[in-house]
Amino acid sequence: MDKGTYCLIFRNPACTVRVGALGDIALDAGFHVYVGSALGGGGLKRLERHIALAHSHDRRPKWHVDYLLCDSRFAPVCAVYAVSPKHAECGIAAALATGGVARFGSSDCGCRSHLFHRAGDPRGEVAGVFRRCGLAPVIKTIKRDATKENV
Repeated sequence: MDKGTYCLIFRNPACTVRVGALGDIALDAGFHVYVGSALGGGGLKRLERHIALAHSHDRRPKWHVDYLLCDSRFAPVCAVYAVSPKHAECGIAAALATGGVARFGSSDCGCRSHLFHRAGDPRGEVAGVFRRCGLAPVIKTIKRDATKENV
């Protein structure tokens, strides 16, 4: 399976979510962008696992993002990803830095956060960040039958 970097984009109401050791986190209404890496053995299959969990809610949360995926208030809108062996996750997180949720998804790196709030749909912004990081973004709309569109 191809390896790469991805962003999951969620739409949600204002709410509080309990996220493992991070505890209760108050999140504003709008969109949240989670930046993830798929450079391990399964590659971008990790992204497919996330999407399946968002639909089924049938597993216990393993990563911080799983708490959002298992919460029915968070509707995954799309994933923006790029196939690349490059470690681009932290560069993308740095470029999206405003509106970050402290320590979310960044326990294995030095970033302040890997989850970011936006009031409006951030697809274009996220795709632009991928391009500025030298990556070719693909947007995968998350619905019952996900579709791909090159950006």
